Amino acid sequence: MHALIVVAHPDPASLTHAIAAQLAQGVVARGPEHSFEIADLAAEGFDPRFTQADVALHLKQAAPSPDVVAEQARIDRADALVLVYPVYWWSFPGLLKGWIDRVFANGWAYDAGADGKLVKKLQRLPVHLVASGGADMRTYGRHGYFGAMKTQIDHGIFGYCGARVATSELLLPSDAGFPASHLDAAHAIGQRIFAVQS
Repeated sequence: MHALIVVAHPDPASLTHAIAAQLAQGVVARGPEHSFEIADLAAEGFDPRFTQADVALHLKQAAPSPDVVAEQARIDRADALVLVYPVYWWSFPGLLKGWIDRVFANGWAYDAGADGKLVKKLQRLPVHLVASGGADMRTYGRHGYFGAMKTQIDHGIFGYCGARVATSELLLPSDAGFPASHLDAAHAIGQRIFAVQS
């Protein structure tokens, strides 16, 4: 089984990258039949801008650009998709949102027919979301931020495409043992990704 781990943070020395690395080690700790690929969107220079070419793709008036095709192929090869990211303004960083905007295209992730019927095309894909935030859980809870993020991301994006969100984890500096506890949690999440499928 193969996991695609998508990381959206510009600093390779960040806690986000350390979390992704521990998660990857958890995946392979399950056994030699498991593998991972880390897609470091910042280091790879992925362009998150949704351009006229992306509009044409959405309208099914053009084929996807090579960078979008390459990202879709990465996901097609994966048995699980893992997104590791910091919370910026109570959501994804712009880089990751732009990756989803461009890659999860009409005709590939879903098919919005002229008759108004929606075909969810990513039903085979389990998704694991691992976010790190800067506030404490009381703040997220008091203002409804975590619930809003789940509605927007878990349901609004992945539910729309039919992908099942198997993990939706928010790691915070108020967590006991921070930051080492985040790395331990990431390793445990990695070990669970293919636990049922093994």
